[in-house]
Amino acid sequence: MSSKIEQIITEIEEYIDNCKFQPLSTSKIIVNKDDIDELLSELRLRTPDEIKKYQKIIANKDAILNDAKERSEAMISEATAHINQLVSEHEIMQKAYAEANAIIEQAQNEAQAILDSATTEANDYRNRAVQYTDDILSNVQSILTTGISSFENAQNTMISSLNNSLDIVLESRKELGAQDEDTSSVAGDQEISEDNDISLDLL
Repeated sequence: MSSKIEQIITEIEEYIDNCKFQPLSTSKIIVNKDDIDELLSELRLRTPDEIKKYQKIIANKDAILNDAKERSEAMISEATAHINQLVSEHEIMQKAYAEANAIIEQAQNEAQAILDSATTEANDYRNRAVQYTDDILSNVQSILTTGISSFENAQNTMISSLNNSLDIVLESRKELGAQDEDTSSVAGDQEISEDNDISLDLL
């Protein structure tokens, strides 16, 4: 059964797969900011709970080791009690010593085996929890990187469009300025011609 955070990551991946590509692009997509913000907010809310759950698993390492220690101590205590019982019987003292040493050695070997097994199991839990948490954070990093890249591309496109519009406006103003100069020149020529006509009439 997948966790809630895995379900959210799947939803984000499906959302990105269903986004439309930008015009004339096969790699850049158009992302709805409100939709992706909602999914990322849900992811941020769920991530701490998932991490706490696996931190609890790691914390169980101490419980496993303590249980193994208690079991080993109980076995040694039982072996010691058995030794004391055997030693109390003088006629079988030599046999008691031999049997006691064998029991102690067996108990110590079994206790060490339990501790080794518990340590291996606890480390395995920890490694899996750390790997799972790292995978989650890696997916989040990938999603955020994609979102930032899409935002930057959209921003660059907008700035480029504004610069093009500014160039058109500047060019249009230059053209208007040139037309004003031509109109002024024509008007001056007409005034000179009218003055010449008046002079001729007076003569």
